Amino acid sequence: MVVAASSQVSFADSSALFAAPSIVSDSRPDGSLVLRSTVSLSHTARCVGDWLEHWARHRSQRIFLAERASADARWHSLTYGDALRRVRDVAGRLLQTGCGENRPLAILSENSIDHAVMMLAAMHVGIPVASISPAYSLVSQDHEKLKGMIELLDPGAIYVSSTEPFARALQALDHYHRASILTKDFTLEGQDADAALSRDVKVDTAFRAVTSDTIAKLLFTSGSTGTPKAVINTQRMMTSNQAAKALVWPFLEQQDDFVILDWLPWSHTFGTNHNLNCVIRNGGTLYIDGGKPMPGAFDLSLANLREVIPTVYFNVPRGFEMLISALKADDILRRRFFSATKLIFYAGAALPQSLWEALEEMSIATVGYLVPLVSAWGATETAPLATDCHFRSPRSGNIGVPVPGTEIKLVPSAEKLEVRVRGPNVTPSYWKSPDQTAKAFDEEGFYIIGDAVAFADPLDPAKGLFFDGRVSEDFKLTTGTWVGVGKLRIDAITALAPLAQDIVVTGHDRNEVGLLVFPNLAACRAICGLPEGATVKDILDCASVREHLANGLAKLKARGGGSSTFASRAMLLVDPPSVDGGEITDKGYLNQRAILTRRADAVTRLYDATCNERIDCPT
Repeated sequence: MVVAASSQVSFADSSALFAAPSIVSDSRPDGSLVLRSTVSLSHTARCVGDWLEHWARHRSQRIFLAERASADARWHSLTYGDALRRVRDVAGRLLQTGCGENRPLAILSENSIDHAVMMLAAMHVGIPVASISPAYSLVSQDHEKLKGMIELLDPGAIYVSSTEPFARALQALDHYHRASILTKDFTLEGQDADAALSRDVKVDTAFRAVTSDTIAKLLFTSGSTGTPKAVINTQRMMTSNQAAKALVWPFLEQQDDFVILDWLPWSHTFGTNHNLNCVIRNGGTLYIDGGKPMPGAFDLSLANLREVIPTVYFNVPRGFEMLISALKADDILRRRFFSATKLIFYAGAALPQSLWEALEEMSIATVGYLVPLVSAWGATETAPLATDCHFRSPRSGNIGVPVPGTEIKLVPSAEKLEVRVRGPNVTPSYWKSPDQTAKAFDEEGFYIIGDAVAFADPLDPAKGLFFDGRVSEDFKLTTGTWVGVGKLRIDAITALAPLAQDIVVTGHDRNEVGLLVFPNLAACRAICGLPEGATVKDILDCASVREHLANGLAKLKARGGGSSTFASRAMLLVDPPSVDGGEITDKGYLNQRAILTRRADAVTRLYDATCNERIDCPT
């Protein structure tokens, strides 16, 4: 089976894909700026359930979701008509479990059709749903974060796709007796006709009672700057986000075969609110990718991509790195991918320029034009879209302009512009945490996100903004020089490519910047000529890797600039980032603060002139 994107618009013509940005900027006496779109936000749906009801009537036989467990398995699919029937049935059962507006449904499972049905069923009848990253159940050894999340949620029920893989997690939660444990069999029980009719009446009543202010989801923050918090996501936040998206991506409403192939987790706002909701709102099809951008697991992603070419391809930097290698080796896949995919979408500002350039060069060489690479920016608290790059940027990192309905306030902070957000897409509060809520908003009601941005062109805000790091991560050297961690990290990954999987920047209260490097093991083995079973410790002793690292540091320094723009030393880390230690999110993003705290001894060694683990930048 091959599913390709629509040919209704010219892929080479970005004007057929995007609405032209129209932005106004208001200056404040305190030096801050407020940016907003001149386009008014169109009518938004009351709730996500209205989308599902609409498409169940108008595209009943259209495939809504499809999944498969392996490359040689057939796709199992669910149409919009069948999805609504299952959602209503499960919603009626959920109303009998003790779940309600104050007792959410917690979901511990990976993305799946059953997961989607459970999630949509809860929202259909006003039950908040919290999809928790499976890493806290399947990878964690102590389950402390999972236990803390469940205690905070106080769920009426906990759903797991299968008890066997989640047995250890459920055992860790054994002390928690207030929640019912639901499995896949819960959705497949037989039903008495009278009981079914009674449930239907209750579902209808509950669905009509849902409003735009009803809590739909409780999404935990990634914890990139602290302990994860449960963010309230209302129906309005999600529906206004998708209404704004349709205004900046008008092609969504100009075709009837929108297709996404996506692995991004539904425990994260991008995977669930941006991608899944985009499919539901526009009556498209989501092929659930059971692969991930990890060695071995990406093979399934490639097998899926050979059968399903998406309208928009979403991924994170590690995924793009692996995709580029695969496309170079597969002429047929490369031509089909660039011929049929309208947009390539990367998350935030994290795509190294080297990967951006590789994709552009491959696109031109394959089909003769650039397939647009675009991005957006936001947070769990903004559902997530706050800005969108709905135009072609000449380089990586442009997060675009405010979407319709959203205001962006830029506040001078040290040498940067701290960005704050206000609009219908912004959370009203954190779950059961009034103190955290009060600290999250300024006196004008703008959400204080903690990120910094810079103008692509200070004289023309319509040319977009560049992510400029997190204010809390930046630091000063002892010389008084500010170090912009976000930009330096991306520049360093590019300079050290392909050796660095990711990087943590060091140097707070020191006179020089250093780098702690999580190695790309496959690339390191290739550089050294080592077999696949070679460990990080083997790699540390490899002269070729040390030379490559030193040359990368020299390349970074040669770009020019002061002491804040390069690193004087670097060191490869032996141990991968820890889930239990809060060092990594479910999308693979690093928590810089947690790593620097937990690996303080590594930082000390990095600045020890006698340490043979470190590699110095050639003078």
